[in-house]
Amino acid sequence: MRAVVFGEYGDRSVLHVQERPDPKPGPGEVLVLVEASGVNYVDVYQRDGTYQVPLPAVLGSEGAGTVLSFGDDVRGLAPGDRVAWAGVRGSHAEQALVPADRLVPVPGEVTTEQAAAVLLQGLTAHYLTHDSFAVRPGRVVLVHAAAGGMGLLLTRIVTHLGGRVVATASTPGKRELALAAGAVRAVPYAEALDAVREVTGGAGADAVYDGVGADTFDASLEALRPRGTLVLFGAASGKVAPFDPLRLMAGSYFLTRPTLGHFIASRTELLERAETLFGWVAEGVVDPAVTGRYPLDAVADAYAALEGRESTGKLLIVP
Repeated sequence: MRAVVFGEYGDRSVLHVQERPDPKPGPGEVLVLVEASGVNYVDVYQRDGTYQVPLPAVLGSEGAGTVLSFGDDVRGLAPGDRVAWAGVRGSHAEQALVPADRLVPVPGEVTTEQAAAVLLQGLTAHYLTHDSFAVRPGRVVLVHAAAGGMGLLLTRIVTHLGGRVVATASTPGKRELALAAGAVRAVPYAEALDAVREVTGGAGADAVYDGVGADTFDASLEALRPRGTLVLFGAASGKVAPFDPLRLMAGSYFLTRPTLGHFIASRTELLERAETLFGWVAEGVVDPAVTGRYPLDAVADAYAALEGRESTGKLLIVP
């Protein structure tokens, strides 16, 4: 089979498509024919060494496809079943070995491509809006990079839960996408504070969802109301520099830096979140809009679009 491999940390030049032996499932493992895999910032962080992984490694941490075979101890699956997974390395390949307890069934109302496009970011958006900061009707939330795959999901879900989204995006076209997803205001990054103050009558946002990091962190803190919550879930512009926690005293702010693994640690929690997410897809609450499909040989182009913040919606690798 063919797979995208990196043997050292670095930029996109370390990625190579290689022929590798077909995997064979061991105990508790399932071999899946990959139909699509998602392009995500967590893959960038693993490739550049921000998140350390054993090398050499196959890139990709989210995908969907059909079951080929499985270990003798695996129950409840059959060849041909449609499944999806998130948070499992090795997805940018023609075949992937996935622990059985990390797979979720894809319901008939959801296509395999939709499952690949929505699962990792959708599970993340679920815990961000239910656990990191529980959105309630009337709450005002600032969402940065609201036209990207993650930002659009957050905007749709916050709106569905009754919250009001002030969105930032870099171009007029991206801001139109955020408004179409339900944002009450969509502005350039430099206008975020003014927009939040206008929408809240000067009170400040109840929460900020910030996946941009270094470029937006200071403004995110300033946008909060007293006792507001800054949810820092990514670093698209780079890591936030160390700072004095006394800065949080300015409004008794809450700051959290969550990661998905802690919110799908049990299979029960994984299945519950995935069931809700796929239900939203079937109902049209969440639209996993795929805006780019790339073959394995063009994986560097996919990540160039993601890292350059040129993309909207979701990018997929299609082996």
